[in-house]
Amino acid sequence: MSTPAALSRCSRPLEGLWVGRPRPAEHRPPPVRAAAPRLSAPPGRASLVALTLTLLLAGGLHAERLELVAGGTESATGIAATRAALREPFGVDFDAAGNLYVIEMAAGNRLLKIDRGGRLTHVAGQPTAGDSGDGGPALAAQFNGPHNLAVLPDGDILIGDTWNGRVRRFSAADGTVSSLPGFSVPAAQARASGPYCITLDFTGRTLVVADLRRVHAIDLATGRARVLAGNGQKGVPPDGARALDAPLADPRAAALDRQGNLYILERGGHALRHVDRDGRIRTVVNASGRKGAEGDGGPALAATMNGPKHLCIDRDDSVIIADAENHLIRRYIPATGRMERVAGNGRKGTAGLGGPPAQAELNRPHGVTVHRDGTLYITDSYNHRILRIAR
Repeated sequence: MSTPAALSRCSRPLEGLWVGRPRPAEHRPPPVRAAAPRLSAPPGRASLVALTLTLLLAGGLHAERLELVAGGTESATGIAATRAALREPFGVDFDAAGNLYVIEMAAGNRLLKIDRGGRLTHVAGQPTAGDSGDGGPALAAQFNGPHNLAVLPDGDILIGDTWNGRVRRFSAADGTVSSLPGFSVPAAQARASGPYCITLDFTGRTLVVADLRRVHAIDLATGRARVLAGNGQKGVPPDGARALDAPLADPRAAALDRQGNLYILERGGHALRHVDRDGRIRTVVNASGRKGAEGDGGPALAATMNGPKHLCIDRDDSVIIADAENHLIRRYIPATGRMERVAGNGRKGTAGLGGPPAQAELNRPHGVTVHRDGTLYITDSYNHRILRIAR
């Protein structure tokens, strides 16, 4: 993972949490230094040995590995997250204290919290789908197929209550649930145009909502909403068109980078679109629109995807993509226009924990977020677990 100083939009600034990398100095092991080799071999052989040792120290000791964060076999809460069973986890995000929040889709309909000690608790929602509970205790509230969440700077949690057609707000202060003004879809239309993805801009003051037809922005201070992209029709947007006038092919996720550029991930178009600050749209990943899994290591326009579901802006402004139907996590690099593999070998399964991320099996991952230290968190949704890439 990259290491610029800036923070990811996918998480809030955190205090004290040091899972992944880099660790605070007091917790770091002492640096490993190789003693100068005493070699009687010829100079060429000595150079080869020294080079091999250098590569082992530089690479092997810092190799990325895939780790389990949550998802076990016990149907209980209040226990270690690695032991607790999850039900279709889709979205994850951190609060400022370092707690990780998880939203479960239709199999669970719950908001869960994993504290810094790794303990999982149930904080909102009932396993039975419904549309109730505003103004009352969060544990009595009902959601219906929530797909995503975002943690506000004040610690409250916004939930994309997708099939209820609303954005709900969990108050961390008093444990109640309410509905957020600015976005509401009739229940009969919610599956076609509910809030499938919600993300915050880097200020934490604007909520971006993707609803499979358009991308909206909601001013959280006033509740006023405006459309950022999409004319409501399904289709492929022409490069250079005004984003407001262009069709979109199932915009499943969207996020703003620090410069105000909008990235739109299309489930049906199998593509990533970019909207600049002048409001012009263009394709940056998968110009052909074909389903596929090709192109890692090459130009992103020539790469293909298959039903991608979520995205996250990393600290270096690259875009992390949950390429769900390919069972992959991938990265688009705007600076070079290239695509690369982050995790997954393309096979559906559970193998590979503890090993290199690109050799592991996943099962339709639907969520990604980046911790401030650069650690990538993945909702391995249909393996019912949460993973992280650590060093």
